[in-house]
Amino acid sequence: MNVRMGVEEEFHILEVESGLLVPRADQVLRRLPKRGFTEELHQSTVESNSGVYASLDSLYADLSRTRRRLDRAASSLGLAVVAAGTAPLAPARPGHPTADARYRHMVDEYRQVADEQLICGAQIHVDVPDRDTAVGVMCPISPWLPVLLALSASSPFWQGSDTGYASWRTLVWQRWPTAGPVGCYADGAEYDAAVDELVQAGIISDAGMIYYDLRPSDHLPTLELRICDACPRVETVVLIAGLFRALVTDACDRRAAGEVACDGHHEWLRGASWRAARSGLEGTLVHPETRRKAPAARVVGELLSRLRPALEAHGDWQTVNTLTQQALAEGSAARRIRRTASEEGLLACADMLISETRGEGRNRRPPPHGRGKSASSATGPAGAPEAVAR
Repeated sequence: MNVRMGVEEEFHILEVESGLLVPRADQVLRRLPKRGFTEELHQSTVESNSGVYASLDSLYADLSRTRRRLDRAASSLGLAVVAAGTAPLAPARPGHPTADARYRHMVDEYRQVADEQLICGAQIHVDVPDRDTAVGVMCPISPWLPVLLALSASSPFWQGSDTGYASWRTLVWQRWPTAGPVGCYADGAEYDAAVDELVQAGIISDAGMIYYDLRPSDHLPTLELRICDACPRVETVVLIAGLFRALVTDACDRRAAGEVACDGHHEWLRGASWRAARSGLEGTLVHPETRRKAPAARVVGELLSRLRPALEAHGDWQTVNTLTQQALAEGSAARRIRRTASEEGLLACADMLISETRGEGRNRRPPPHGRGKSASSATGPAGAPEAVAR
């Protein structure tokens, strides 16, 4: 099975001495190649785009190389990059927008929602056979997405204060008019018509402002996951990529077999995402099948069991199972951040996140892929810079 995947990661830029979020993306990007790195809405964020891979090992190697390259570029300026949903020591003032006409329009139109977009996520792209399939499998995949959010949760602090949430980024993100769970659509044409209605109504300016938890690419046969926080540890990104690819291929197989995938009721999904953002892995989640609360570890375990055939088909079972057990044993990044803040203070949190983003002090390379085969490309649909509608 050769279903490829790619990753976009967003990184905060911090001043090393103070741990503060700073608007210096343009300086960092000048020290990086144009291909694979780009600016974002605010100058306190840079984004990387991986190559496209069929193996988790290859994806892991790419993401690790990218982080090292980003770290070298930032370090030369007395800065550091951090992969986390929020920076613990973000200033309590509006961000510094990037000098781009599209971004300026967003700031003028959405005001404080755009001003406070000081958050970072990780997006996963996975190949699908065609656009109709991409739209058709969003319904059966959506109920499991809060589980992936819980695995990624890394944003308990906002502007120096503990929010009480594992992923405060989710609450900030969901203020945009097109963020949150995606609806049900019969095919690509119906989905495109719904997007066009939003543009014609003046709610968004273009299709790139569709920020649903899932979205099909505008011009390539891929499906994109958008619900997750940026993750300090690259192993967490690899884990989520493996699970998401398995969710996509499992849903495609079920669709091809004619299984009815959705009852049309998605009202509970926003609440399920809120629950995951509130608790992370340290509390309960909404079980996608019973729609009742259940311990997070149980829900994660049942997702893993459900996806085992798809994971084995990709040769991912050993890697994903190992990384899942590690995540459940150690807890979410939000838990680590909060514990460090309690014991050592917020500046120590920034230091910890810098260290984890660099991969320091860890020898946690995913176990061998099993089949030992990979297919990779520096360009292509999943995760390629040209595939991203920001």
